[in-house]
Amino acid sequence: MDYVRVTDIADPLFAGLHRLMSEIFPPEEVLAFDLWKEPLEDPGIRVFVAVHEGEVVGATEYRYYADDEIAMTDFTIIGRPGLGIGPFLASRREADLKRLAAEAGGTLQGMFAEIYDPYRSNEHPFGGVKPMDPFVRREVLAHLGYRRLDFEYVHPSWQQDGEAVSGLDLCFLPYAGQSSLPGIFVARFLRTYYGVLEPKPAAWTDMVESLERGGDAALLPL
Repeated sequence: MDYVRVTDIADPLFAGLHRLMSEIFPPEEVLAFDLWKEPLEDPGIRVFVAVHEGEVVGATEYRYYADDEIAMTDFTIIGRPGLGIGPFLASRREADLKRLAAEAGGTLQGMFAEIYDPYRSNEHPFGGVKPMDPFVRREVLAHLGYRRLDFEYVHPSWQQDGEAVSGLDLCFLPYAGQSSLPGIFVARFLRTYYGVLEPKPAAWTDMVESLERGGDAALLPL
């Protein structure tokens, strides 16, 4: 299996990636094909696909924020069972992020991720691919060490319609043993990460402002 970076919507691998995203994720989580042009060309956004026998069978997108020494995993897709795609993507991503951190003169302090909470809503079939089942994914990420931040989380829809998307937790993988994160730190990250999406839903703005006014957000078990 090969770990290949995609930087151009004209790359045939991107067509396979976007098709996989559209099959796996609900519509409000998928950016339209043409709107991927600028994100793919952004050197700070890293989109990699797992290629098996010429076919895109998995993918991950992530970013490293050198100033705060943290990362964000935008998504991880396992398109087929029985190929070890999940461990393959996780290990390659971690190695790449640690290399980026070292090149920037720092260390990787942790990684954010949005994780579906199937105990609140289990309405997404995720293309019928069992490794993408939200119960399975949540337990796998818990085993990897992810913990959920203790506040009610929403994010702006990627369809850019101003709707708030719920049913997820904002989680963090603490490489430095953190048991909480400053609310103002989390708010700054969210304002940066979702800066490109407009309009922002009122529920999201209220959430971020509450984080900015509050103290620390505890990291709780998944």
